[in-house]
Amino acid sequence: MKQKLLIFLFILGFSFLHSQNLAWKTNMNDALKMCDEQRKPLLIFFTSAGISPAIQNEVFATKDFLDWSEKNIILLKLDLSDASLSAEEREQNVKLKEALGIEELPKVCIATASIRRNKPTINKLGLLEYNTGGAKKWISEVKAILNGD
Repeated sequence: MKQKLLIFLFILGFSFLHSQNLAWKTNMNDALKMCDEQRKPLLIFFTSAGISPAIQNEVFATKDFLDWSEKNIILLKLDLSDASLSAEEREQNVKLKEALGIEELPKVCIATASIRRNKPTINKLGLLEYNTGGAKKWISEVKAILNGD
């Protein structure tokens, strides 16, 4: 009986973890292409090693955020300390950070993106940082930016 219960809990836990995976893009060009094709706005999460995981744990890791983001936005995570990036990708990410006025990390930028004549255009709508209050409050702040409030 205990063995069956343990197997059930393992399967339940595994399926829960699997269902909580966000579809973060880590390549800016891929994310821009998706935004253009799907006509969805872009959420760019700028982060680095040693940054507090609060926003990831209390917002991005929630079912509320997962459900909302799948329907409404393209997720791009740019880890500026990622050693696996090529020098070109790292430089591109730093230039984007500077162009969007990001000074402190972690920071989230909400933007629209399009590609015309093979030239990407990113239009910053607003910046967000983590504030306590949970995913629902944070999502409402993103919606306010998207609605121009």
